[in-house]
Amino acid sequence: MKICVGLSGGVDSSVAALLLKRQGHDVFAMYMQNWKDSTGTLHGDCEWEEERFVAEMVARKLEIPFYFVDLSEEYRKRVVDYMFDEYSKGRTPNPDVMCNREIKFDAFWKVARKMGADMVATGHYCRKEEFRGPDGNPVYRILQGSDANKDQSYFLCRLTQEQLSKAVFPIGELSKQEVRRLAREADLPSADKKDSQGICFVGKVDLPTFLQQKLSSVEGDAVEILPVYYKGSELFQKQKALLSKGAPFTSDELSLLATPLDYADVSLETESYRSGRHHTKKTRFVENGLWKHAGRREGAQFFTVGQRKGLGIGGHKEPVFVLSTDVERNLVFVGEGYRHPGLYRSALYIRPEEIHWIRPDLALSAGGSLPVSVRIRYRQPLQKACLYMQEDGMYILFDQQQRGITPGQFAVWYSRLGDAGSQEYEMLGSGAIY
Repeated sequence: MKICVGLSGGVDSSVAALLLKRQGHDVFAMYMQNWKDSTGTLHGDCEWEEERFVAEMVARKLEIPFYFVDLSEEYRKRVVDYMFDEYSKGRTPNPDVMCNREIKFDAFWKVARKMGADMVATGHYCRKEEFRGPDGNPVYRILQGSDANKDQSYFLCRLTQEQLSKAVFPIGELSKQEVRRLAREADLPSADKKDSQGICFVGKVDLPTFLQQKLSSVEGDAVEILPVYYKGSELFQKQKALLSKGAPFTSDELSLLATPLDYADVSLETESYRSGRHHTKKTRFVENGLWKHAGRREGAQFFTVGQRKGLGIGGHKEPVFVLSTDVERNLVFVGEGYRHPGLYRSALYIRPEEIHWIRPDLALSAGGSLPVSVRIRYRQPLQKACLYMQEDGMYILFDQQQRGITPGQFAVWYSRLGDAGSQEYEMLGSGAIY
């Protein structure tokens, strides 16, 4: 079988190519350049050139053909523009997820197919299985990688059955340590190369600087919400009462549980006062015991729910987190402490057009429900939850409240394979959090 390996210059894709060649496949490598602009990046301008050089050395070592393809225009249109659009709306996108769906297993695959490839392989830590459905046609499933610490199935949560039919994940059964060992034994140039960080194919970036290429930064205010605020919050108290009542929940009740607090009633008021020997007139923010001014910050679109770093808010015993953002008013709402009530929610909502089933044969119809395990961010341990399909979309209700549910990120649901003691999980679908 002729297989094209997306060779990035990293150790994972290098070992993927190594294993496929050892298995006797007709293997060729292709390096894809997806980004050229270094604005906002925290590395040298030519990092992609260095990665390409390493990838080419790996291909030479493995004695397989090496090619280069420039997909930067496709990447800009289908990944970066999506990023800017989401951030402009106050949502937090996941470019790595979109890169896999739109670039690696679409644009890249189309180029590989024209070069004669039957399949395309990547260095993802996940597993693919195939079986026959009731109609006799093949059905593909994605399982978590054997290395729980490196499982990357989350990033493949938007793939389709058609894309999976042409995908190969050679290192899914291996641990990172085993991958490193195989690379060293084969004397691959990438054996000790550090894992890449940051945005897929862009690298590690200073996010505000990167986003300011298209989004203007207008300085705004940060508002600290004090825990006593929630005693008078009608929505918070209704949600608390519903959770105390317990399931079953009506469609309206699920909608209420999934509604995030928007702090629309919170506003900053100022007052004038005289200060000093000369009674200079000054202005200060009025404190009301429910919230208080916490400083001036970058525009609200540059912050994300659950964010801790980069706030620059001192004078607290515990860390301060972003609770919510209001792009229209250019406000960032924050709270102190890991147990701040504003950080936690029990449910989330996914719009109908954002629901994606990797296994369409298991898709729920309106009125249906399904116990699943869910993660709302990469590397989060799986959380027990239940899917509820309604006419207006899908609701996910968690057994335990979740910290930092972030609009724009993907909620990904899994089903356990086998009995209750099994640690095998299949990824069934995903949806962007509203």
